[in-house]
Parts: sequence; structure tokens; C-alpha cells
Amino acid sequence: MPDMALAEAIDRAMGALIGGALGDALGMPTQLLSPARIAELYGHVEDFVAPVADHPVSKGLAAGTVTDDTEQALLLGRILAVSGDRFDHTRWVNALLDWEREVKARGSYDLLGPSTKRAIDAINEGVPAEEAGRSGDTNGAAMRIAPVGIITPLEPLDALVAKVAETCRATHNTSIAIASAAAVAAAVSCGIAGGDWRTALDRAVVAAKQGAALGHWVTGGDIAARIDWARGLVRGKAVTDGIRLIVDLVGTGVASQESIPAAFAVLEIANGDPWQAAVISANLGGDTDTIGAIAAGMAGACAGFSRLPREHIARLKGLDIAQVRGLAADLVAVRIAKRGSGKDAAA
Repeated sequence: MPDMALAEAIDRAMGALIGGALGDALGMPTQLLSPARIAELYGHVEDFVAPVADHPVSKGLAAGTVTDDTEQALLLGRILAVSGDRFDHTRWVNALLDWEREVKARGSYDLLGPSTKRAIDAINEGVPAEEAGRSGDTNGAAMRIAPVGIITPLEPLDALVAKVAETCRATHNTSIAIASAAAVAAAVSCGIAGGDWRTALDRAVVAAKQGAALGHWVTGGDIAARIDWARGLVRGKAVTDGIRLIVDLVGTGVASQESIPAAFAVLEIANGDPWQAAVISANLGGDTDTIGAIAAGMAGACAGFSRLPREHIARLKGLDIAQVRGLAADLVAVRIAKRGSGKDAAA
């Protein structure tokens, strides 16, 4: 792979990881609040702010701090980078358990999503990891899946979706969660290969359809159809109108059927701009940090790190940019090795 193409792939990988961190940190103080309460406390959120003293989960965190969305994405990325061709499921489960103990020690356990928390508790109680995730249908898998999109080529798509499902097994082994994570991973993978955000979102719908056939079936609206519908719902709308439509009709809760289509709708309103995607997400109410992490991460994969706002990146707290850059390079190296040489090696 030519040095210029390699540098571009790493730049986009960094865009996915740091874009996700920006969305996570911007939405951290507004998560679980209503749009009206957000406006009352913070006005229109356009920059990092500290959560109010009585915030239900984020109290005590400094402005610009990342949460479990970013931490789990980086953790998964590190496991993927050392797993080789076969995902090291045991290493991943053990890493999650170690991370959970660290989070508890920091007093941040309330930040964990319901499916991940439920699965980790089950594993701690002796439930086999392959069974622990059979009811996980919320957005935790999709929020941390970007590294799978970085490390795995978009084609063949069934291989990408299979890798997604493999990483979902311990916590989110359901049709809805896998479809959601597959959609996000495909969008990121398309971005790493040089695709623009519109092409990436189109590919995401196809991946969601494939992902829905995997895992334990659970009831709920079809993720691919809801992504398509949510994008069309807000297309061409002003930001204020688009936010209202997402809040009123799509939903912004932790359910995959709400937050994943919401993230895709956000990216549509933001016209592919990562920072605007983060800002829009932060003002939605509900699961703002996760929606922001997903939307800005997908946008960052398509735009690249070099197009992210440096003044905001410099104020992120809770991650080491140099370490993230090293991880991005490692993930891209594995991706290239999968495809061999040539101009499309990142694809």
C-alpha cells in the first residue's frame, strides 16, 4: 500500500475513534435528560460543559470527559489488534471483567448500559459467556463497534457481519443488537476505504439486513428499515426541525430500535460533519452520549481526523491521543494484511 494511502487510512481510523470520543464527551452531561431540561440547564449545547451536581450518572465528571462508550471501543480495539484472524473471545470477556472492576472502583458503574451490565453480572455469577448475551438488545454493541469496522474490510460483507456478531456474543447476542452493530461497523469500514458519508450510510443498511439474521431473535422493529425511514424523515430539514422529529418520532432511548436510527438521522441532518453530529446529538435528550459517539464516529471515519476540530480534541479528558493513534495504526495494519497490497487494500 502506498504511504499516502496508508496515511489516509490511519487518518480515517483516527477520525472514527476520536470522532466517537467527541460525541461521547459532548453528550456526557446531557445524557438521560429531556430536551427541555437540557435547554434549562445548559442552553443549546455547543461546547463541552460539566454536568450539574445532581446529575443521575455523570455527576463529578469534568467537562470533556469520555465515558464507557469510548473506553469500551478502545478496549475492544486492543483485543482485536492482538487476536489475529480469530477473535479471542476469552480475552475479550476477561478484559470486560477487568474493566468493570476498574469502573466500579472509580464509582462510575451507573454509566454502564443495561445489556452490558446484565451480561457482566451474569458472567460473574458463573453463567457461560456464550449464554450471557442472549437477551442483550440495547445499543452497547453498536456504541463500541467502530474498531471492527476499522480492522475489517467492507467486502466480503458477510465476513464483516460475522466478525461483528462474534464480538457481540458475550453481551449483545441478539438479532437487533447485531443488526445495529453491523450497520455502524459497515459505515465505518466504508469510510476507512475512502467512502463518503452518504455511501457509508447506504452500505450500513445492507449490513443491518444481514446482521438481523444472526444471534438470538428478539422482537422489535427492523433496524435496516428504521435506519432508512429515519434518514428520510429528516432529510433536508433544518437542525431544529430535525431534532424535533428525532425526539418525537424516532426516539432517543437505549433501545437499539431508537438510538441507532437516531444516530443515522443525526448524521443526515449534520450533512456528514462530525462535530455538528456531536452537537446535534448532545441536544436530543435521552442517550445523548451514545448517539453522539455513534454518529460522530461514523462521520469521523468518512471525514478523517485531520478534519476534526483540534481545539475540541485538545480538551478531551480520559484518553491518550498518542495511544489512540497507535491503536488506529495497528488496526489498519491488520486490515491491510487481510487484503494484501494494491490501491484498494484499505477497502
